[in-house]
Amino acid sequence: MDTVSSLKMSMNNSPNVFLDTNANRFQVNIINESRDNNEASQEDVGSDPPHYEETSFTDEAHNKLRISYRPGKRELYDNFLQRGEKTEASLHPYDTHNKMYYLQTFGHNTMDPVPKIDYYRNTGSVSGNKLNRPSLLEIHEQLAKVMERVANGESTAGDETTASKEEENKTGLVKFGWVKGVLVRCMLNIWGVMLFIRLSWIVGQAGIGLGVIIILLATMVTSITGLSTSAIATNGFVRGGGAYYLISRSLGPEFGGSIGLIFAFANAVAVAMYVVGFAETVVELLKESDTIMVDESNDIRIIGTITVVCLLGISVAGMEWEAKAQVILLVVLLIAIANFFIGTVIPTNNEKKARGFFNYQASIFAENFGPDFRGGEGFFSVFAIFFPAATGILAGANISGDLKDPQGAIPKGTMLAILITTVAYIGVAISSCVVRDATGNINDTVVSGMSCNGSSACNLGYDFSRCRNQPCDYGLMNNFQVMSMVSGFGPLITAGIFSATLSSALASLVSAPKVFQALCKDNVYKGLHFFAKGYGKNNEPIRGYVLTFVIAMAFILIAELNTIAPIISNFFLASYALINFSCFHASYAKSPGWRPAFRYYNMWVSLFGALLCCGVMFVINWWAALITYAIELFLYIYVTYKKPEVNWGSSTQALYYINALDSALALTAVEDHVKNFRPQCIVLTGAPMIRPALLDITHTFTKNNGLCICCEVYTGPRKLCVKEMNSGMAKKQAWLTKNKRKAFYAAVAADSFRDGVKSLLQASGLGRMKPNTLVIGFKKDWRNAAASQVENYVGVIHDAFDFELGMIIVRISQGFDITQVLQVQATCCLTHQKSFHIFFLISESTINTIQSMHMGEFNQKLLESSTQFKKKQGKGTIDIWWLFDDGGLTILIPYILTIRKKWKNCKLRIFTGGKANRIEEEKLVMASLLKTLPKSITYWKFFEEMIEPYRLHESCKDITTAEKLKQETPWKITDAELEAFKEKSYRQVRLNELLQEHSRAANLIVLSLPVARKGVVSDYLYMAWLEILSKNLPPTLMVRGNHKNVLTFYS
Repeated sequence: MDTVSSLKMSMNNSPNVFLDTNANRFQVNIINESRDNNEASQEDVGSDPPHYEETSFTDEAHNKLRISYRPGKRELYDNFLQRGEKTEASLHPYDTHNKMYYLQTFGHNTMDPVPKIDYYRNTGSVSGNKLNRPSLLEIHEQLAKVMERVANGESTAGDETTASKEEENKTGLVKFGWVKGVLVRCMLNIWGVMLFIRLSWIVGQAGIGLGVIIILLATMVTSITGLSTSAIATNGFVRGGGAYYLISRSLGPEFGGSIGLIFAFANAVAVAMYVVGFAETVVELLKESDTIMVDESNDIRIIGTITVVCLLGISVAGMEWEAKAQVILLVVLLIAIANFFIGTVIPTNNEKKARGFFNYQASIFAENFGPDFRGGEGFFSVFAIFFPAATGILAGANISGDLKDPQGAIPKGTMLAILITTVAYIGVAISSCVVRDATGNINDTVVSGMSCNGSSACNLGYDFSRCRNQPCDYGLMNNFQVMSMVSGFGPLITAGIFSATLSSALASLVSAPKVFQALCKDNVYKGLHFFAKGYGKNNEPIRGYVLTFVIAMAFILIAELNTIAPIISNFFLASYALINFSCFHASYAKSPGWRPAFRYYNMWVSLFGALLCCGVMFVINWWAALITYAIELFLYIYVTYKKPEVNWGSSTQALYYINALDSALALTAVEDHVKNFRPQCIVLTGAPMIRPALLDITHTFTKNNGLCICCEVYTGPRKLCVKEMNSGMAKKQAWLTKNKRKAFYAAVAADSFRDGVKSLLQASGLGRMKPNTLVIGFKKDWRNAAASQVENYVGVIHDAFDFELGMIIVRISQGFDITQVLQVQATCCLTHQKSFHIFFLISESTINTIQSMHMGEFNQKLLESSTQFKKKQGKGTIDIWWLFDDGGLTILIPYILTIRKKWKNCKLRIFTGGKANRIEEEKLVMASLLKTLPKSITYWKFFEEMIEPYRLHESCKDITTAEKLKQETPWKITDAELEAFKEKSYRQVRLNELLQEHSRAANLIVLSLPVARKGVVSDYLYMAWLEILSKNLPPTLMVRGNHKNVLTFYS
């Protein structure tokens, strides 16, 4: 194979980059190359590429492919190559029609599939079936079984292909290309009411110079937004929902949900704005013919109502009819615009001169170039009136679900529409052939000897000076129908006005329900799910159409275009601001998933566009901007509080990761200081729901304060352990999150419990966020457990000390394991056919079988004990027996507990070896107290009986027998060991008596954990010490720090 190519898989997120599965498996094509590669290749033209060869796919000497053979198959392949025959028994690497085809990629027997877009679809994708590629486990270990299954015809590539083709062959859906779906809609929506009945007024107020600046400023906002929209739209498959979909998938449901409602509402109000513009034009015609029905305002309301009802009927008829209507309206609109420009060069007549039209005149251009703001208007108020004309740029994106190729259509159609419409607006503004004021009276000519004072109309023979003292009806400032007067054929302009207003209204009437339906489908607002339902082959949002109609009708009743326009401006600007911010945020987060095919954008330009939109909002109307932001903030907080169960891989999530990574790296450069010490704990809970009390007490002193990692060790056959571990990771972390436990879950598969904990102690954490304390529950069943289990348990304690971690052993009367309770719950749930809930709670590694038992049979005390640390502790004490200086961890843990809400009513009582003024003397007294024999001989007898089964009694046997017993049972307690540590054993028994005497009523006891010398004190003797030390006491924490300071008295 001489061609060397690189597969740039979905680097531009286009589905076309995937290999065709029907192509010959030996054919490799260059399907995408980056621009850098192209530039490099052009620079190196004429020079041979470097040659690297280790393994060749070709053999020039024999001129045939080298093939990887299975044992005994070489002759079969050779015979085929010689004769070109194919038999049923052959497994030929070139055969692309055999049902074993997909097992033969690139000439090797393998089930590795070639890249295919269907593997990357979401479940329930509307554009094709999601296929599941073979898992890594199947490829790694299960090839023989899979081949047997495929050979039996249970699954073939053909089945997948057939399913995919069935999905593709669904008929009836109407999809649009970039011209009909985006360009036409955007142009029609931008060329709205402003072009024909407001642009002349804007030029009259702001002048040609500032008028062009207003157009360019609006174009700057829309162009930057268009670039950002194009980048987001080409970053992946775009479904229906337009701006809402783009924002929600980039910034998450919080921003998307808040702006989605505002944007849909803005489009609904825009319907009213465009319909009012249409109605104003009709009323002007009625006024000219003296056929006003009631009065001007009420006539606008009547005509607007009739119009919006007709538009609703077209929309409900379906997208296909709506699209046909849009094309017809565009043709009319283009003819009307051309008619205007033709009219400017047709010689004028006396009637038009009296109305202020004099064709192209330099004096008129100069007079109209500067501003002449009147009626309290200013630059930004005029800009606020004009800006809605630019809001149509998302008309194509809003029906993204009805486009054939949204990724290609939205950038091309949107940006080209902005360019064409901007040129048209500027052309109309510059083609100002009408003076600002005119009387309309053909007799108002200049009298001989009259001084013109620089008036262009006066210089051209007309005297409009009386317009300074009284209102006139004509001119740029007074007549909204200037374009009709200037045009070559006036009725065409009227038709253009009808076309522009109706097309814009129709586009907004379609956009609002589509966006709203997408929002409701995502169920961000559960109360609005009623509007998610679609009807017909195109899933038309009929309910959304009705709601949009109601909103539009409400605003049509206002019947004031200048009142509606600023409201629309703020709503659309808020949407544009978030689209720009979405593009910036996605770029700033640097997620590998952000790779738009549209390259002509810049993250800082997008940020500037977002800030520009926000600034313009306040300049246009500050109180409307505040209301818009207040509504958006309220909706954002509402969605955040409700936490919709969606995960769209937003850039907000990516930024969380970047911030966490940066903070973790920055933390590594900060040296530890004793004042900033905090317990960072590994808790050996197993599955966290199995030992909730152990997690609760640890979480109490780590919540918002330190790291907490719940750990589980899987032992047994590696394959089964790894499978079980991987399947439960996400569920158990989700359980922690659902139960508001600020902790992580980690699990390892190991040969033994101790080996697993060793791995966790060494590898857990990140940088400075590494565990410094190990928390385990007391092994209550140590006397009945196997010797290896006791050895592992004590070994974990030794390992923690070896790795210089603090140690906390927690003991409660009923123990921590609530498997029995969960079994009863599982049985009850199964009885009521609700078993699907309990599997979320039960760890398969701990519970193998669920026994049938009645609800009343489970241990009520165990259930109460498992929740004791969730309850608010009443007034009482936390008794601290700080017998050995371990650096201060023994006293720091209970202090942290007392600053928590549940423990704040408990007072600390500290028992130690002396007081501040008599330290040495009191220490000696305490030491002598602990060395004295136990007061109650019963305690000591219990201790002796407890260790009796684990004693070797080698002194009663001969030396040979004793040595043999030591070798056979090295874990047993020797007489020599017991004698050597007799005083220490007395101390533990005596200390328990003191605890019983002074702390029996405490809410919690925290005492120093005795340390057993490794290799000297046997495991069972150490467990006996812990047993007798903490027996028959309230909840007890046996704590031992790593003997490094965690407290300081310096400020």
